[in-house]
Amino acid sequence: MSARFTLTTAAVLGAVAVALGAFAAHGLRSQLNERLLEVFQIGVQYQFYHVFALLLVGLLLQRRNSRGLRWAAALFLLGILIFSGSLYVLALSGVHWLGAITPIGGSAFIAGWLVLAFSVFQQGKNNADSGER
Repeated sequence: MSARFTLTTAAVLGAVAVALGAFAAHGLRSQLNERLLEVFQIGVQYQFYHVFALLLVGLLLQRRNSRGLRWAAALFLLGILIFSGSLYVLALSGVHWLGAITPIGGSAFIAGWLVLAFSVFQQGKNNADSGER
């Protein structure tokens, strides 16, 4: 994923998160029981967290286009789609087997953070070895 695509995707997904949060607060409160509303809001919350992660990775990609950073961005995006997406569908449809795929999205989030950490560490190590800051 390029820096431009990553940053654009983060901005769009940030807007979607705001819209979904408002939809939950104003449109779903009377439609869903408390538990399903909470499930929906957890999806929004994790989407927001990882929008910020995508923004960070996008900014890093502008400085250094590396395979690790591109992988981290892809994993964060995949996590948003699977983790948050499955929670949205579960809350709106009541189809509880969708909860079985939610951990796949959570695993993508974890992998994204680990790949980001490794990529940043490697770049710092490479810079130290070459005398750069």
